[in-house]
Amino acid sequence: MSAQRYRRESATPLGRILQNTAWLLGGKGFGAICGLAYLAILTRTLGLKDFGHFSLIFGTAQALTSLAGFQTWRVVVRYGSEHVHARDWGKFGRLSMLCGMIDAAGAVFGCLLAALLIFGFAHVLDLNPDYVDVAFWYCFGSLWALVSAPTGVVRALDRFDMAVYVEAIVPSGRLAAALLIWATGPSVGRFLAAWAAVDILEAILYWIMARRLAPEAVRLSNLGRWRQALQENPGVARFFLITYGGSTIDAAMKNGPLLVVGGWVSTRAAGLYRLASQLSQALSKLSTLLTRSVYAEVARVRVASKAAEFRKLAVQTSLIAGLAGVIVVLIAVFAGETLLALIGGDDFESGAAILVPLSLAASFDLASVAFEPVLHATGRAQQSLVARLIALVALGVALWQFIPMGPSGAAWAVALAGAVSYLAMGVMAWRTLQQVERGRIAVGIADPVTDEPASTAD
Repeated sequence: MSAQRYRRESATPLGRILQNTAWLLGGKGFGAICGLAYLAILTRTLGLKDFGHFSLIFGTAQALTSLAGFQTWRVVVRYGSEHVHARDWGKFGRLSMLCGMIDAAGAVFGCLLAALLIFGFAHVLDLNPDYVDVAFWYCFGSLWALVSAPTGVVRALDRFDMAVYVEAIVPSGRLAAALLIWATGPSVGRFLAAWAAVDILEAILYWIMARRLAPEAVRLSNLGRWRQALQENPGVARFFLITYGGSTIDAAMKNGPLLVVGGWVSTRAAGLYRLASQLSQALSKLSTLLTRSVYAEVARVRVASKAAEFRKLAVQTSLIAGLAGVIVVLIAVFAGETLLALIGGDDFESGAAILVPLSLAASFDLASVAFEPVLHATGRAQQSLVARLIALVALGVALWQFIPMGPSGAAWAVALAGAVSYLAMGVMAWRTLQQVERGRIAVGIADPVTDEPASTAD
C-alpha cells in the first residue's frame, strides 16, 4: 500500500499554505473555544494562588519538553520532503523512525533532568511541597507525549487535513476533563493528571495516523537502520544540533519569564502572567498555524520550484502575517481587560498591563513566520540560531532591568526580545532571498557534503 501523499490541493504554493492554514484554523478555532472554556474553569475553581502553582508546574514541563525535544518534525520535513517528492518511501521511513528514536532518547533525558530540577530546586519557584511529586509525574507524562516525529511525517506528506482530527483530541479532552473535575472536586493534581493523560492519548493517535498515511515508511523494522538513515541524509546530524539549539533558546524565551516571575516576584504574579500569556497565545494562534504550513511548503518549493516562486512565496507570507500581527495588538489594547475579566474574574483583570506587551511580542513572532523556514530551506539554519541567541541575550538584559516592575516588566522584556529577534532574523532572511534572486543560491537539492544548496560564483 503506497503512502497517502496528497489530497486535492491548490496549484500555487501560497494557495496551499492558505489551504493548510484553513484546515488548521478549523481545528484550532474549535480548540480555541474549548481552551478558553477550560481556562475559565481552571482560574475560577483554583483561584489565583493555586492557578499560579498550576502555571509554574505547566511552564516547567513545557520548558523540559522543549529542552528534551529535538524538533525532529523539522528534520523530517526538511530532509523528508526530498524523499517524498521522489516517492522513495524507504529513505523517508528510515529518516522518520530515526527521528522517533531521538524523541524517545530525549524523553529519557528529560525525565532525568526533571527529577534533578524538581526534587532539588522546587523551593526556588516557591512551589508548595505538596505539589512536588505531582509536578514530577506531570513532567514525566508530558515528556513521553512528544509527537514531533509523526507530526513531521504528516506535514511532509502535506496531510494537514488529517492532523486536525487528532489535534482536536487535546482541547476537547481537556474541556471534558475540566468539566468532570469541576463537578467532582477541583484540585491542581487532578487537573494536571487529566492534562497528561490527554497528551499521551494524542501522541498514540498521532503515531497511528502516521502509520496509516505512510505504511511503507512507518515500520518498526526501520528502527534498526538509523546508521543508514544518517548516511542517506548528509548533514542531518548538524541540522539536528542547530534545530535543537534553536528550540532550547525558544523554550528559554517562552517559559523563562514565567519562571522568573514565579521565583522573583510571587506565585500569584505567576498565575496572572500565565493567564495573560495564554490569552496572547490564543490571539496569535495564527502564528503557530502559519509556521506549520509555511515550513512544509517552503521545504516543498525548495525541491520542486524555481527561485522566483520561492522568493515570492516568502514575501507574500510575510505581508499576510504582518497584517495579522497588527490585528492581534489592536485586540489586546482595546479588549484585553474585558477578555481577562471574562475568563478569570475580577482577580485577573489587572493582567491587561501584561497582555499588551505580550501581544506585541506575539505580533513580532507572527510577522517573522517565513524567516526561519527560508533560512532552513536554503541551508542557513545556523543563521536562525544566531538570531535567536541575540534575542536571548536581549531578553536576559531586559529581564534584569525590568523585573523590578513586576510581571508587566517581564512582559515588556519579552516584547523587546521579540523585536530584536524579528530584526535580526529578518535581515538574515532578506539577504538570503536577495542571493536566491541573483542566482548566488540555487533553490534545489542540498549539497551532499556541506548541507548548503549549490551556489554560483559572484
